[in-house]
Amino acid sequence: MTDTHDPGQSGDLIVNLEDVPFVELGSGTHIKLLRYSEETGDWVLWVHMEPGATLAPHWHLGHGQYFVTSGELIYDVGSAPAGTYGYEPIGSRHNEARCEQTTEYLFMGHGAVAFTDEEGAIRFVLNHEFLRDLNRQLFSADVSNAGLETENG
Repeated sequence: MTDTHDPGQSGDLIVNLEDVPFVELGSGTHIKLLRYSEETGDWVLWVHMEPGATLAPHWHLGHGQYFVTSGELIYDVGSAPAGTYGYEPIGSRHNEARCEQTTEYLFMGHGAVAFTDEEGAIRFVLNHEFLRDLNRQLFSADVSNAGLETENG
């Protein structure tokens, strides 16, 4: 039996994906929160997207990095198939990210990501506090285009 994973612990951290539960983050997207830092605002996610899953428009207020291990992430700047490393600088804006096949990737966020509506107004900010509270099951969230449509009802 393993200890319960605390993604907010300080100091050295070794995490096995098998020891971290998935949290739903919208239609077809599930994450495993591997780490977040109250001190730096950094966070690390294992992301699993089902075919047809989307990420709604968003704006990187901090830079992000990812590595796709299976499937293919498709978004404004191109295609990121398995084996691809990607970097998204501060200020990057994406209208949509999606996948057509089951896709998994490691995402390392260095600051916040603002999810916006179609007019560019901020719907919510995904940062270390958002992820901490989501992990604690204090609320649910939908980062997909389906979530955007539901909000605009």
